[in-house]
Amino acid sequence: MALTYTPVGELGSPCPPFRLPTVTGSQFGLEDCRQAKVLLVMFICAHCPYVQAIEERLINLGNSYPPSQVQVVAICSNDWSDHPEDSPANLLRRWQEKNYGFPYLLDEDQSVAKKFGAVCTPDFFLFDQLRKLAYRGRLDDSWKNPALVKQQDLRLTIDLLLQGKSLTNEQIPSMGCSIKWKK
Repeated sequence: MALTYTPVGELGSPCPPFRLPTVTGSQFGLEDCRQAKVLLVMFICAHCPYVQAIEERLINLGNSYPPSQVQVVAICSNDWSDHPEDSPANLLRRWQEKNYGFPYLLDEDQSVAKKFGAVCTPDFFLFDQLRKLAYRGRLDDSWKNPALVKQQDLRLTIDLLLQGKSLTNEQIPSMGCSIKWKK
């Protein structure tokens, strides 16, 4: 487990186009998000202890907004040949068991992670209505223990975007396991 921090996001940069298979076998892409006021793309996986620690919070966040307001998209870009917990079958099982309310995509060739510049799991990219990057930072101030959360950075930023307010909160990097790149 190599601890990695996300770099500072290039705020205002456009959302890279993507279209990938979901864990259920359908296809999902950027064009499917056009109705939402805000788009959250998060790179996650099943095996990472950082993602496991916040998984319930991610699911709750994603399910607390209607898709017309906030479209949440999860993407797994890890090489599942070395990390079988991140295989499509295992991700589908976890997606069903945990009742994810948003699409979970499979980036098998890792091209989408590279387009986004994703480096770790979790890595969050929040885009405004014009699909310009508005936030790249952490979920909240306690990756390990939900009882210690005092500041929900990502939720605060989503709410500000939905209210049309300017973003003034500091963007503190997310941290997690490095993406498991193919050799």
